[in-house]
Amino acid sequence: MLCTQLFFTPKGRAFESRRARQTRKWVRSSRVWPISFLARSVRRNMHRRDPPHPAMSTIRLPSRIVCLTTETVEVLYALGEEARIVGISGYTVIPPRARKEKPKVFAFSSGDLEKILAVQPDLVLGFSDMQADVARDLIKAGVAVHVFNQRSVEGILAMIETVGRLVGAEDRARALVDELEATIEAVRARAAALPRRPRVYFEEWDEPQISGVGWVSELIGIAGGEDVFAERARHPGAAQRILADPLEAARRGPDIIIGSWCGKRFRPERVAARAGWEDVPAVRDGELHELKSALILAPGPVVIREALPALAAIIARWAVRTPDA
Repeated sequence: MLCTQLFFTPKGRAFESRRARQTRKWVRSSRVWPISFLARSVRRNMHRRDPPHPAMSTIRLPSRIVCLTTETVEVLYALGEEARIVGISGYTVIPPRARKEKPKVFAFSSGDLEKILAVQPDLVLGFSDMQADVARDLIKAGVAVHVFNQRSVEGILAMIETVGRLVGAEDRARALVDELEATIEAVRARAAALPRRPRVYFEEWDEPQISGVGWVSELIGIAGGEDVFAERARHPGAAQRILADPLEAARRGPDIIIGSWCGKRFRPERVAARAGWEDVPAVRDGELHELKSALILAPGPVVIREALPALAAIIARWAVRTPDA
């Protein structure tokens, strides 16, 4: 900024110095750009962006993925991204064709690390603290690892969206989540019309007895039932859901018992024969049912697509039958 230099006489009259007059004449005669013009030019240049370099537009996505649990295999197949999978867990069951198409490189919490490294993965997808050791070893070996920990229905939906983002299939993942949310709302609406709600005991294991995990408890509620061990379902680990007293579940008087003994067949006759269980409503009325662990204990899309409708059907049949019939 240019300022005119003024002096004042003893009588208070101002006059310009010779130097100030010369400066003012120079400003008028010179081609000095107005400050307002310069400001506008600066603002325009601030919003100008250079065109992106061709290399910057390259999308880098994992192309060799190992899935250490069945849920992420299920999601990648559902998204049409199964070509990226180069290895799976030996416990993968959904979709069935994955067991024929993909090499099995690990069990669940144990296995040969070298078998995973042999397929040269650029991303390994795992689940929970139960795979913390293999995740640690893979990271030490220089492999990128993403470990999910979904323990609720919302967590399952979030996992699907995250897998979609990891492989550049966000839109298809969102469409899958929309489909599953529609299933949930349809089941919830039908359950709201039921004349009564049963008390449900979900048994994840028999010796010792273990009650249901978080997403199972939520599914029971969505389907129209009341989980008799809802307060235990918030514990992610099975150790916190062990029933130390073998009569605790019986005392809660479940109307329906659903067994899903992870890895082995549910035996309703054994449950009915337990000492002190003869007066349990579910035992008395023959309401002992099995849901395959592959459908309800693997927290992926299948628990909403298949296990939830199956639960709803069991509960609906109980709700509409004549009491004591």
